[in-house]
Amino acid sequence: MPYRRTSSRRARRGKAFGVFWRLGWAMAVGLAAVVLLAAGRISAGPELAALVTAVIPALVGAGLALTGSAGARRADIVLWGLAAAVAAQMTGGAAGPLAIWCLAPLAAAASFRRANLLALGVACSVTAAGLVAMGSLLLPLPAPEPQLATWLSLLALSTTAVGTGAALVALQGESRRQMRQRDEAELSLREMLDHQPQLLLGVYPGGRILEAYGAAPVGFTAREFVGRNLSEIVSPDDRPAVEEALQVAVSEGSVEVAFIPAHDPQGWCALNLKRMSSIRIAGAVRDARAQRAREQDLEHARETAERQNAGKSRFLANMSHELRTPLNAIMGFSDIMRQRLFGPMSDRYIEYADLIHESGSHLLELINDILDMSKIEAERYELAREGFDAREAVTAVLRLMRGQADRAGVVLRGVLPAEPLEADADRRALKQIALNLISNALKFTPRNGAITVTLEGSGNVLELIVQDTGVGISPEDLERLGRPFEQAGDASQKAAGAGLGLSLVRAFARLHGGEMTIESALGEGTTVTVRMPVLVPAPVEAEPVPAVACSEA
Repeated sequence: MPYRRTSSRRARRGKAFGVFWRLGWAMAVGLAAVVLLAAGRISAGPELAALVTAVIPALVGAGLALTGSAGARRADIVLWGLAAAVAAQMTGGAAGPLAIWCLAPLAAAASFRRANLLALGVACSVTAAGLVAMGSLLLPLPAPEPQLATWLSLLALSTTAVGTGAALVALQGESRRQMRQRDEAELSLREMLDHQPQLLLGVYPGGRILEAYGAAPVGFTAREFVGRNLSEIVSPDDRPAVEEALQVAVSEGSVEVAFIPAHDPQGWCALNLKRMSSIRIAGAVRDARAQRAREQDLEHARETAERQNAGKSRFLANMSHELRTPLNAIMGFSDIMRQRLFGPMSDRYIEYADLIHESGSHLLELINDILDMSKIEAERYELAREGFDAREAVTAVLRLMRGQADRAGVVLRGVLPAEPLEADADRRALKQIALNLISNALKFTPRNGAITVTLEGSGNVLELIVQDTGVGISPEDLERLGRPFEQAGDASQKAAGAGLGLSLVRAFARLHGGEMTIESALGEGTTVTVRMPVLVPAPVEAEPVPAVACSEA
């Protein structure tokens, strides 16, 4: 805002001076004409017409000066040139008393106090003088009486001298003011550059520092950088990186590099380079020790978190392994009790043995899931790849889950190709994927619903699709699913598992180089697709080579 107010005031002062200058010219010429008429020195004729012609551009130019537009200023200067040429032609041409008025366009241009208009003023003055000279050679021009010519010469000289002098003085004052403003702006800019928080450098592509402004790193001053090479302020180990950064800045435009200062082995600086031209690069150096300390703290915190997470995973893996031994004994003894191997038992005890065996089976599945997820997170899970028909693994899971689906009143269908799908994968992992997806679908599919399991291959990609007609999953839950211990649905559905099924499916798919995607909408069911590049292409049988009969020589 201060700059705009100053510029506006300067423009108003320029307009006012231009108007006053032209009105002063018109008053001087008009007053001279009145005096000459009153004294009987001039009568109606070419001389009086010449004076009137000299007043016209002054009055018209005063109106044009008020507009302040660039076009109006140029039109005003051209009008002064035409009026000066006409007035000189009416009073004897180049040898007449008013020929000096050919300088009027230059004075008018200077009155605008704009140096860029002087060239136009000079051009109009030269053009007017040329027209006057040609008229003197080619036309019979009227010549005023000697006594009147003296008065007209005095008028022309005085108005031209005073007008040109006043305009040039104003122009010089405006030029000094602009120079003073430029000096103040440059001083202010240099002060800002010297006090900004970074060290700004002007650098040759070879690394020589031309200029330096601002706050230098600890142990330096900005002046110490000028004339030196960047490699001189960088530790020997980091010089190749800085030299390479200079080349990258020239070729690509910008780059950032960090280095240790040569004078401070404990320091750390960041250097940003940006190409200004083919022979000049702008650089900014800042003290990055605080940033490096934060990065080191974050790295330390990340390593600590990873160690803690790995420790947690190892603890869960060991604990799950230790729990499976007594759990297997519990399930074995409960199974013996269910089968009455050591004698008859009451029905109530048999019911209890069934509940113990069922609960143990559920707990064993949960422990196995935790053990697998712990191994995967600890990056200790190794795939046992083997060649097998993927249909057999999925068919085994369908047989295993069909009884559970029947008890839940859900139709379980399998859509498998007739041709074998030879896969190079972990058989147990594929079964676990199918088992977890079907179990999850059963949990969310109400009675009389349907689950369709589709297995197909395309190229080397094995695709397993499990689609259900269940309640669907909300968009909020859909974003969370696939992460360990994340569950969807109501309380009863969440109580049926630990939230590891889909996370294990995704983990197993990624271990095979594949992916898992979920599509679902509330009330419309859910479709989970697992794609893994594990199929083995069928061998191409070579065509028999026809026998060639050879004749004996």
